[in-house]
Amino acid sequence: MADRAKAIFDRMAGKCLASQADGRKADPREIAALRRLAAGFALMLATVPVALSFHYGPAVALPLGFAVVVSLFLVSAVALVTLRRAGAGTAAESGSEEAVSSPFDVCPGLMLRLDTAGQVCEAAGRDRDMFLSFLRDPFGRPFVDQVHVSDRIAFIQALDDLRQGADAVVIDLRLDRTVIGLDQAQFMNVRMDMTATRGQDGQLAFVFAQLLDIAGEMSIRTVALEKEDEAAAAHEAKSRFLAAVSHELRTPLNAILGFSDILAGEYFGKLENDRQREYVQLIRQSGAHLLSVVNAMLDMSKIEAGRYELVLEPFMIGDAVTECEQMLSLQAENKGVKLTSRVARGLGEVVADGRAVRQVLINLVGNAIKFTQGGGAVIVDASREGDELKIVVSDTGIGIAPEKMALIGRPFTQVHADLSRAYEGSGLGLSLVKGLTALHGGTFQMESLPGVGTVVTVRLPADGSGALIDAAEGHNTVEFPPRLKPADWPAAMESERETAYDEAKAKIA
Repeated sequence: MADRAKAIFDRMAGKCLASQADGRKADPREIAALRRLAAGFALMLATVPVALSFHYGPAVALPLGFAVVVSLFLVSAVALVTLRRAGAGTAAESGSEEAVSSPFDVCPGLMLRLDTAGQVCEAAGRDRDMFLSFLRDPFGRPFVDQVHVSDRIAFIQALDDLRQGADAVVIDLRLDRTVIGLDQAQFMNVRMDMTATRGQDGQLAFVFAQLLDIAGEMSIRTVALEKEDEAAAAHEAKSRFLAAVSHELRTPLNAILGFSDILAGEYFGKLENDRQREYVQLIRQSGAHLLSVVNAMLDMSKIEAGRYELVLEPFMIGDAVTECEQMLSLQAENKGVKLTSRVARGLGEVVADGRAVRQVLINLVGNAIKFTQGGGAVIVDASREGDELKIVVSDTGIGIAPEKMALIGRPFTQVHADLSRAYEGSGLGLSLVKGLTALHGGTFQMESLPGVGTVVTVRLPADGSGALIDAAEGHNTVEFPPRLKPADWPAAMESERETAYDEAKAKIA
């Protein structure tokens, strides 16, 4: 009952004051002052008529006493409001801008002054009315009551950080909307920038907080997450497609290679002429080339999907270099390129995936031979520097222009792939080298000068610790295809970079 009477009085006083204030809203402080004045005169309304009844009859004392009390109340109310407004005008004339308007009213969003317990003391800001339209009676109560339950711990932690000495804290919160419009969500996403104000003793005195609506930013973030999910799904679909197609191609290719070997060996009858033998050899060579491409695609899809198994075992790196040299010596001889290898004395064993290291050597040396003209040279060096195995493949080939370095390592991309297709290949060689090197916890570096040659350096932990540590710590994730740094390399036409990977995973068998 008392609350209802209070609400009725406040509404009537607000209308009266607004009618005398040129249409401006009534000052809540004036309404509160009038409410206190009315409470005092309410007591007089009962005592004055009783006192007058001792001198006059009840018929005269009751209306006379009521009229006297009401008259005095009206006169006192007018005097109170006049004096308050006159004081405010005097303060304005003396230059006190704060009495007229808070400077925080021009700041975007909602500005709050909180005490050390997080209770709202004052509110200002350009969007004050918009925020206060849905906040539940914010003044004199903890602001945490307005915050979504899941975000209250973050607000309390931020307030505690300010008490502990932090100067400012920025957090993202969701505010509950008690009144929801047709185009509004139940919760409003805001960014709260809290700044501490301290007393002379260094203790927290107040907290000034600015709340900004970040609905637009959250919408952009949601769209970005959706696009990221779509890209990840497309990437996964592409990987599955490559794996499926590669497996489907290997079965007929094995049959082609097997039957071409039987025909070339003339196990079931002699071929009639040399042209038939030549055609069989061409079938065999084309099938072998296609099988190598399919195997490369399979390896690439495994690395992308995180299913490439590293079988770490000790082996003689010198033997692997010799095998690679013997395997590609005929190709180099046919092209007129001198292929040599140099293995440091006492290099001994290393711990790595032998198949992967041999694949790295074959791809690097094969590339070097392919892009080196007749009369040139390709050199393979293997040595040990500290705990690392260092493999260097250098050539005197055509080199790579600096503007083309950004293309190195992209699958199915050739740096020299013009319309004439002067060099065969699928463009997967260096992509696999980068991926396999990263799975071992190694690094890849390349230096090149057009018309002079190229030097590729691969460094791997000689004891296999790079792959083991990454697998144990959950960091055995590599990006595939490897992303190269932007084109900010020096004009010396060289590139030396350590690749970072974050998509594919290796399994340690």
